[in-house]
Amino acid sequence: MTTFKSNVSAAEEFLAKFKNQTIGHFINGEMVVPSGSELFENLSPVDKSVVGKVAVATEREVDQACEAARDAFPAWRDMPGSERRKLLHHFADKIEERADEIALIESMDTGQPIKFMKKAAIRGAANFRFFADKAPEATAGSSSFQEEHTNFTSRSPIGAVGIITPWNTPFMLSTWKIAPALAAGCTVVHKPAELSPMTAMLLAEIAKDAGIPNGVWNTINGFGQVAGKRLSEHPDIKAIALVGSSITGPLIMKQGADTLKRMHLELGGKNPVIVFDDADFDRALDAVVFMIYSLNGERCTSSSRLLVQSGIKDKFLAALAKRVANLQVGHPLDPNTEIGPMIGQVHYDKVNSYFSVAKDDGAETLVGGAPCGSPVNGTEEGYYVEPTLFVEAKNNMRIAQEEIFGPVLTAIEFDAEDEAIKLANDIEFGLAGYIWTNDSGRGMRLARSIEAGMLWVNSENNRNLPSPFGGVKMSGVGRDGGDYSFDFYMETKNVCVALGTHKIPVLGGLS
Repeated sequence: MTTFKSNVSAAEEFLAKFKNQTIGHFINGEMVVPSGSELFENLSPVDKSVVGKVAVATEREVDQACEAARDAFPAWRDMPGSERRKLLHHFADKIEERADEIALIESMDTGQPIKFMKKAAIRGAANFRFFADKAPEATAGSSSFQEEHTNFTSRSPIGAVGIITPWNTPFMLSTWKIAPALAAGCTVVHKPAELSPMTAMLLAEIAKDAGIPNGVWNTINGFGQVAGKRLSEHPDIKAIALVGSSITGPLIMKQGADTLKRMHLELGGKNPVIVFDDADFDRALDAVVFMIYSLNGERCTSSSRLLVQSGIKDKFLAALAKRVANLQVGHPLDPNTEIGPMIGQVHYDKVNSYFSVAKDDGAETLVGGAPCGSPVNGTEEGYYVEPTLFVEAKNNMRIAQEEIFGPVLTAIEFDAEDEAIKLANDIEFGLAGYIWTNDSGRGMRLARSIEAGMLWVNSENNRNLPSPFGGVKMSGVGRDGGDYSFDFYMETKNVCVALGTHKIPVLGGLS
């Protein structure tokens, strides 16, 4: 069993290479730091220490990466799916070999507790294995038979694609996007978030080590205003898959409009968890706590609005408050830590701003509601906030309508089923929802009526890789998962073959 001390020692060893050299880009199979590159400091949210200096990509580097992906595409496309399967399984092997390194670096780069990041690293390998196994069948389509014609479809990879990933659980989310693209036969230009660039470079290292051909995988570091914009506009990039905010999504869509890029946008959420009087109390309580306070509350599918029925409101909130007050805030490398620091200064300030917003709106802060010093040394070094529970809220309050993206839960009371549906839908987002009731008919009714791309009944977020993942309204466009991913990364072609028996209309013939 690892300890806090051993985790810190191992993390320092793994981080040394980032501290001793500039983090550049991975273009056409090579790590490059262009001469004269502008650099920015990558700070750890744990203590604001510099864990590496990162080169800022200009349009020139983005162009080089896109051209490398374009040039590598034909050979990768034409490689048999069975060969891509072998390579991607080998890639997954390499991830598992370096899982501890990935998890420790991810924790220090993002502030996410190590207990979750170890699972995320293994999940990344599982993503590659799942899509690797589907690579041989990626081009397969369907057939339709008529009396005098037969129609059949086939799929082919769309080309070089851009992948833009966020700073929350960046390693796992990068694999979730990149694995199906490669399995489909596409080549990739990956732009990770500037706040968490380190494990993206580990992935690039693994790509080279695993034998992914030069140019098939490219990674550029930098900022959205230049690198992200150029990637979205580049004519050699045929599609953009973005995981980001609901502010970024429309910008990316506009930037790709002139080249008619295909877009898959996985954006924000303000997801309801609805707890009825007849719910299994203890299981619902466990799920409510887990789905907002795990991963520091920094995930799009967190259930950040609790809609609780009036009959159990007081009992449920009392039990919930005890659990929230007992959450272990600490250094992310401590195995006992449940909540680490926020990702950076801007986001830390944003989360803290909602503590006064709640007061101004007239809600009550039952637990938390303030920044806190580092649990390790009691100072204000890291970006730590108290796990927070707002109660006596109304659905029109900012704390109920806006995505806070932190360990902050807003509780709202409801009386009847129709009111719960109205509250759940009265928002611009529509990513996920969670329903807790022992009435199966009610669960089905709500699943049909709630405006969201994904719903879980009597469960926390439990991912099934073949199932569709994505949202509606301002939560995004498109779906990931299984064949849905291939539909995005591939073009479908229909072929109609005549049996030679149908009558062809005649124009201009002699009577």
